[in-house]
Amino acid sequence: MNDALRLESYLDMCVARKAQVLPVCRAVLELSNAGRRIAKILARGSLAGVLSGVVGESIDGDGQKTMDVMTHDIVRDALREAGVKQFASEEALEFEILDPNGSIAVAVDPLDGSSNIDTLAPIGTIFSILPAHGENPFFQTGRTQLAAGFLIYGPQTALVLTIGEGTRIFTLDPETGTYMASDSNIAVPADTKEYAINSSNQRHWEPEMRAYISELIMGAGGPRGQDFNTRWLASMVGDAFRILVRGGIYLYPGDYRRGYARGRLRLIYEANPIAMLMEQAGGAATDGRKPILDIVPTDLHQRSPLVFGSVNEVARVTAAYLSPAPQESPLFQTRSLFRKGAVAAASLI
Repeated sequence: MNDALRLESYLDMCVARKAQVLPVCRAVLELSNAGRRIAKILARGSLAGVLSGVVGESIDGDGQKTMDVMTHDIVRDALREAGVKQFASEEALEFEILDPNGSIAVAVDPLDGSSNIDTLAPIGTIFSILPAHGENPFFQTGRTQLAAGFLIYGPQTALVLTIGEGTRIFTLDPETGTYMASDSNIAVPADTKEYAINSSNQRHWEPEMRAYISELIMGAGGPRGQDFNTRWLASMVGDAFRILVRGGIYLYPGDYRRGYARGRLRLIYEANPIAMLMEQAGGAATDGRKPILDIVPTDLHQRSPLVFGSVNEVARVTAAYLSPAPQESPLFQTRSLFRKGAVAAASLI
């Protein structure tokens, strides 16, 4: 642990070791400035009702909140000062050119979990930094990311960051406005007894996911021979932060509901940056069948199932999906309406 290391000093060290990361570090610095401003706005509790108000529709037709729009503008304006060529936001249909002479592209979810503003659950700003290759640089695999991270706003404001040399956490000192290193390189424990999943959707899961979770629920008396605890915040950045600090596994699988077959989280804005952070911390991230960072995006707002966290537990999930589908007793099978064939047939009605 190095409490004396400021974010600016760390970025200077990165540039000193590798001069070509200067544009990346400039973007990270501007994102941290945007995070400082967003945290200050969120801290004004008296405005909570205004910030969570619905002002329009997102690209999915969901309610778009005041703070969604505000954070999009704050982040975009900050990145104009950083030499960013292409900017893509979860709040915008298309990406835009900020600096034609820039050498990097940045994809951002400006306020992940904005529905939690009124509940004081953690929310965050997630970002992915890529080389500005080609007409649409966002259609590169996550392996090409130059940096990734997220700002989390909660009891404290923190920046979780990787520039390809491990994952670090910098905590914002509210007195000085400085981000200070609160840890050296993070190491996610390989094994865990904690999992995070929305179990209310169990009836919609594929058999492989139901079989995997049922083993965890059986605890010490089941095939795993140990008890597991559930930790579900309904805030991905909150769950990701906890897993980086003490291990665990997060699961948001695809399922049989209409519109959920490919999951609900965005590959470019959410899954790729979280996957890079996890791998740089010794963890893993998959869509259930292949590593997230190996998926080639074909749509700016493409969705993906997402499983991340302690590497041995993630490997067990992948093994469950790649094994022959478990044969479920008819007594416990999901009703026919939710089986694959039934869903396909229902979509034709």
